[in-house]
Amino acid sequence: MSKTHTETGVKIRRMQLDDLEQVMEIDRASFPCPWPEEIFKQEINDNDFAYYYVMEMGDRIIGYAGTWMVLGDAQVTNIALLPEMRGKKLGERLFKHIVAEAIMNGMERLSLEVRVSNIIAQKMYRKFGLIPGGVRKNYYTDNNEDAIVMWVDFT
Repeated sequence: MSKTHTETGVKIRRMQLDDLEQVMEIDRASFPCPWPEEIFKQEINDNDFAYYYVMEMGDRIIGYAGTWMVLGDAQVTNIALLPEMRGKKLGERLFKHIVAEAIMNGMERLSLEVRVSNIIAQKMYRKFGLIPGGVRKNYYTDNNEDAIVMWVDFT
């Protein structure tokens, strides 16, 4: 898959430093414990294993996703859409993009953590073949909710 994917006015491309103001807006609207901007800067500038993407509609960033790709394993670090953009299959399109990028980069597996309570995300991940592989107890620091570890083997 190319670095830019345009379909019905939506484009997905690699995240740049000047995207961070809008990315932080999405992060704050999506998560009880958003990442500090400095972490995103480190991921973009210093982590050779990090692949971060933004989804744009016009000149507005409406979503983002990140993965680490190391030794055949892709780990989804985060994926989020602006609240008003949810429920329109845009999350699926963004997730499809990072799965395709992982495969294109030779990854053999992909994994992620998802809140036990986030049934909508779990259903979406299952569409891509991810299955539960375990539980991380008290994973989320905001409320000590468990995370389900989901993964898929591409081989």
